[in-house]
Amino acid sequence: MKMTGNTILITGGTSGIGLGLALRLHEAGNKVIVAGRRKELLDQITTEHPGIESIVLDIADPASIVRAAETVTAGHPALNVLINNAGIMLRENLLDPACLPVAEDHVTINLLGTIRMTYAFLPLLVGKDDAAVMNVTSALAFVPLPITPTYNATKAALHSFSESLRVQLVGANAGVQVIEVAPPGVRTTLLGRQDDANAMPLEDFLTETLDLLREKPDAKELVVERARFVRDAEANGSYDDVLAMLSGV
Repeated sequence: MKMTGNTILITGGTSGIGLGLALRLHEAGNKVIVAGRRKELLDQITTEHPGIESIVLDIADPASIVRAAETVTAGHPALNVLINNAGIMLRENLLDPACLPVAEDHVTINLLGTIRMTYAFLPLLVGKDDAAVMNVTSALAFVPLPITPTYNATKAALHSFSESLRVQLVGANAGVQVIEVAPPGVRTTLLGRQDDANAMPLEDFLTETLDLLREKPDAKELVVERARFVRDAEANGSYDDVLAMLSGV
């Protein structure tokens, strides 16, 4: 993925990693469109950061995704990068039936939302110069945090989906790069980590991630050093130790 001159749509772009990427990529000379559910937040972002555009999008609503695709196709036909970032991360007690709706929301938003976005927007990307789909997953796709079981499961599924998507696009000579970003815990509102001293500062995460992409624009996966011990746990034989650590054992 080139670092400048793109037209980029970012889901979940009103806070956290999504907003951080939007601001950094806009500053780097890209046309950026942020997508989110709350119009008041979108309006605030476009007011405070002239040049960034916005679109109302509810990632949990298939009809909203279709409308967004139609709007972007008409208004931003040069779109060549889709960043699937929107998601939720909530605790679950698997022994409590009241948590089932929480699990279902994770599947609808994190997994189905990203899959539907990919199906809706790929026709606009195929054949474009420097086209890319970037899926934000998690290091927890590789070793789970037991208090967030369905979150981990959706991110593991998105890792697998990204792998298959990449192979199919290469086989079809579609010219669309697939990049997976697997963050560690980052200081955002996700799981209330904005003041968590054990989580990675957002600005540090953004800097290291974009530096990795700048150094290797053809990257398939972007993993900051702080996430590497989780990402590589299975391969280096430390899986059980890392799982025990994440379990608080």
